Amino acid sequence: MISRIDLRGRRPSRRELLAVLPRAELDVEHAAAAVAPILAQVRADGARALRDLSERFDGVRPQHVRVPAAAIEDALAVLDPRVRAALEETIRRVRQVHGAQRPQDFTVDVAPGARVRQRWVPVRRVGLYVPGGLAVYPSSVVMNVVAAQEAGVGSLAVVSPPQKERDGLPDPVVLATCALLGVDEVYAVGGAQAVAMLAYGAAGSDEVDGETLCEPVDVITGPGNVYVAAAKRLVRGFVGIDAEAGPTEIAILADGTADASHVAADLVSQAEHDPLAAAVLVTPSVELAGAVEAKLVDRSEVTMNRERVVTALRGSQSAIVLVDDLEAGLDVVNAYGAEHLEVQTVDAGAWADRVTSAGAIFVGPWSPVSLGDYMAGSNHVLPTGGCAHFASGLGVHSFVRAVQVIEYDADALAEVADRVVALADAEGLPAHGEAVRARF
Repeated sequence: MISRIDLRGRRPSRRELLAVLPRAELDVEHAAAAVAPILAQVRADGARALRDLSERFDGVRPQHVRVPAAAIEDALAVLDPRVRAALEETIRRVRQVHGAQRPQDFTVDVAPGARVRQRWVPVRRVGLYVPGGLAVYPSSVVMNVVAAQEAGVGSLAVVSPPQKERDGLPDPVVLATCALLGVDEVYAVGGAQAVAMLAYGAAGSDEVDGETLCEPVDVITGPGNVYVAAAKRLVRGFVGIDAEAGPTEIAILADGTADASHVAADLVSQAEHDPLAAAVLVTPSVELAGAVEAKLVDRSEVTMNRERVVTALRGSQSAIVLVDDLEAGLDVVNAYGAEHLEVQTVDAGAWADRVTSAGAIFVGPWSPVSLGDYMAGSNHVLPTGGCAHFASGLGVHSFVRAVQVIEYDADALAEVADRVVALADAEGLPAHGEAVRARF
């Protein structure tokens, strides 16, 4: 069901760990070659290209690229009350956490008459991608939209693939979630063509019912498949992006005190996302490893998405890693840099505080990853593929920029004028110094 990697009896270096640990492989370069013509087509032909590409890839030609306001309102009206209540609580918790993320402006008086201020300024407009492939993701609407709203972004556009069985509209729960969040600019567009529309904007000669098409954005965020990741790579620099999201990952650092049923359930919960999803257990306990293997077999037999789960668990990206002790296990999880890391050990909080690379850390037996997917208040758009070594998950910081404001008076500039000139001359840029001398 799942392979084993036995690291007992040795302490591999970071380089050796990176070579041996399992990881899903995505050929983004190959996908980028396929995606480039799509981006060019949308940039040139706008709405017509969007409809043509939806017909080609989604099997439906949407009447409206932009979802009519009435369709968004209707989706909310028929939303299951239990789902609505759950979404409203998710929104409340996520908004509470993200409201606390807002960075603060500051002012430093570096000398009399010399002041540097830093302001945090939200981007003008963002595009938020919500997948619509193997599952429906209203939770991703919440994670993207709330973070942008709490950052103070004034203009938000949500894109999600058109559904053939919905007459070319996105999933109704996605639309209802947009309504709950006050988002009325939603587009029935998915894949690379959605990224192109957000990056370049879209107009066209085949507007329907006076349809307002999309203005370009400054930042694109949200997870998607390899083609979405490739499209984001190609438009990066023209617009900002959050990350090139890959398949989901869960790693669990556990000792012999962990409940094998909990561990197996959590591994399966992420494996059901995608056949390429990664599920990794790191443990010094051979007994726990064996018990988890048995539980994985049992759970895989009865779970709804059995084929997807089994493929993911049997894949080369998933494994049980045996180590000598938790210190060695800590080395492994820090080298792996999982999107989601659970710590199920004695003194789990203390071990979690020593983790340096993870998108999000879930501490103890009562903090499963699926809680973070929906209701913890944290954001579930997280770095994958080892990007947790240098990148953060989505948050308010993803939608703001630091702008420094410099204010010197004449006396303050005069005090440092000779030093500015000295540095300018040392760098062979005398006009820099002359720009200061000219003021005196």
